[in-house]
Amino acid sequence: MGKRGNARPDDVCGAFCFDPGKVERLRPEVEKARGLGGLFAALADETRSRIAFALSRDELCVCDLATLIGISVPAASYHLRLLRGARLVKYRRDGKKVYYSLDDSHVIELMEQAVSHLVEEGGSKAR
Repeated sequence: MGKRGNARPDDVCGAFCFDPGKVERLRPEVEKARGLGGLFAALADETRSRIAFALSRDELCVCDLATLIGISVPAASYHLRLLRGARLVKYRRDGKKVYYSLDDSHVIELMEQAVSHLVEEGGSKAR
């Protein structure tokens, strides 16, 4: 193992291949991805990803979401709070009812692309 830990010899390039121009050009682009882990962590939970997908299809109240996903209303509220904290979900009040939807078209597109990828790869099987 030595100084490189678990790296295999073919995973490590020598100093001769380092391209400082490329690295400096890409650095600002890669910095844009800061916080992306939090977004994906929020969606990594199966229940939250299903809620987000449902909300990509229509605006729903917490009762409808709970019934649709097959969880309790308090559990749905908990997951919605986490999704709101990740800025994936927003809500609006209509009298005493509260309706949830995805925050914007980027999140809708993210969900549609993810499910499209899953179906394309044959991974959309009931578990």
